[in-house]
Amino acid sequence: MASASKKVHVTELVLRDGHQSLLATRMRTEDMLPVCDRIDRAGFWSAEAWGGATFDACIRFLKEDPWERLRKLRKALPNTPIQMLLRGQNLLGYRHYSDDVVEAFVKKAAENGVEVFRIFDAMNDLRNLRTSVAAVIKSGKHAQGAICYTTSPVHTTEHFIEQARELADMGCHSIAIKDMAGLLTPPRAAELFEALAKAVKLPLHFHSHTTVGVANISMYKAVEHGARHVDTTISSLSWGTSHSPTESMVAAFQGTPYDTGLDLPLLQEIGAYFREVRKKYHQFESEYAEIDTRVIVNQVPGGMISNLSNQLKEQGALSRMNEVLAEIPRVREDLGFPPLVTPTSQIVGTQAVLNVLTGQRYKSITNEVKMYLQGRYGRAPGPVNETVRKLAIGDEEVITCRPADRLKPEMHRLRDEVGELAKSEEDALTYAMFPEIGRKLLEERAAGTLKPEELKPRGVEAAPGTAPALAPTEFNITLHGETYHIHVKGAGHKTEDRRPFYVVLDGVTEEILVETLTETVPTEAAMVDTRRVSRGSRRPKASKEGDVTSSMPGTVVDIMVKAGDSVKAGDPVLVIEAMKMENEVPAPVAGRVKSVNVTKGDSVNPDEALVEIE
Repeated sequence: MASASKKVHVTELVLRDGHQSLLATRMRTEDMLPVCDRIDRAGFWSAEAWGGATFDACIRFLKEDPWERLRKLRKALPNTPIQMLLRGQNLLGYRHYSDDVVEAFVKKAAENGVEVFRIFDAMNDLRNLRTSVAAVIKSGKHAQGAICYTTSPVHTTEHFIEQARELADMGCHSIAIKDMAGLLTPPRAAELFEALAKAVKLPLHFHSHTTVGVANISMYKAVEHGARHVDTTISSLSWGTSHSPTESMVAAFQGTPYDTGLDLPLLQEIGAYFREVRKKYHQFESEYAEIDTRVIVNQVPGGMISNLSNQLKEQGALSRMNEVLAEIPRVREDLGFPPLVTPTSQIVGTQAVLNVLTGQRYKSITNEVKMYLQGRYGRAPGPVNETVRKLAIGDEEVITCRPADRLKPEMHRLRDEVGELAKSEEDALTYAMFPEIGRKLLEERAAGTLKPEELKPRGVEAAPGTAPALAPTEFNITLHGETYHIHVKGAGHKTEDRRPFYVVLDGVTEEILVETLTETVPTEAAMVDTRRVSRGSRRPKASKEGDVTSSMPGTVVDIMVKAGDSVKAGDPVLVIEAMKMENEVPAPVAGRVKSVNVTKGDSVNPDEALVEIE
């Protein structure tokens, strides 16, 4: 048995980061609860079960109350501390919240069951952790400061030691190295943890992903050189873009001074359970969930790769993944080498996609990149490309203070906005995190219409002579003797009964709207009989210099002009949301707005004249 000083403590990630990395965060609470008694008996130091993308996924896709999930898990895991991942001043969203929102959120998370808060900032700007850390300490819970590990000319061992000392001075109870892309090699792990162990007298945690394939060895070397806490995921949701398998690492430490003391047969039971559960979510399996050593070059973390895959698939451009992976390091350098973790991974990744798909670097710049370059997310680790900054924000002021210092208290306003829909402070915080989808969840709950997204049956076999279970994306159809070539390029946001699809019909980009007329059935053969296809857009095709177009399919979230307005070339006229990022669409020429051919909420395609300027 290991001595108390060297025993390794294990945090199990299967209830959060495991399925976030491999199954797009889609695991439902109903599939977690049946195995919680075994997880609780296993003896883990903590079970990460909340935070990260789970809050968003619960609201957006699963139609679950994330607070209710937390309470159920707390009841089901009475002996195991529940851990959450908190993005510092961003909490669980993609913007900075005012200090009063941060304090209210931490207070309620602690009351509802979170015992360990792992707190990080995507920029490693530790000013953005101070309010969260103080709030966790005030709540009497464990504040774990996390440093995002990455490699660049500015991310040296001395840099990480300086940050660890600053976290210790804040009052953090432990420090985690968060290696979201699996970049930490064995010799680097040994060097870094030995230096950290000498510099700070706090427990050190090792968190990595197996994307590159070296995390198991790096974990062992980290433990040999001072780490006493490790993160693993049960084997059936491990490897690839996920994490080191719990059972394997427990076996690796057995009989050494670092023995975890965990019961291997019990862990194997848990693994067998999730092996069956995983099959239920087959439709969310990423095509990029295997070992991928390209990460050493492009530094793209596991969850980001699966997200990029889905984004490109929706744009009908999955074949251009290698171009995007090559562009990401260039964008990252332009932005001052931020670590690639939410939300900076989305900011860098989406801009790289835009650079590739538009055929011109920074022809279209997302609002998030503009905010980043203005300093609204915090201080960039390294120098930014001033030419790109000028393109993005012109002569606007660059913020140098802690971004939240410029934010007024907003919790009172948010409570007023959500009104009677919020039956509790937790409901108000759900709205605060994600106003649009949070309000929708609360409205659907009030109306009794909550309905999670459909889980497709696995392995549906088509009978001989019938259509296959999965439809092709490129085909010919013959109608009244005429043959048409159709290539399905992507799909838009699905509502309860309809979804737009973007197709190329004999070389012409079109949008079709698929509308459900009866209950859906599992095979495409049946769908042919139960769905009606109609043209979703009657906008004119862009043909003139003054026609405003979108660079990719998306949704209109704001219209900034009306017919008769005068605009200058470059003035923003629309805001389009694509790939979860907002993009301002500028006027291509100066002139007068002849017509606006869209309304808020419209799905739009490239090559359509969304606004006409003459």
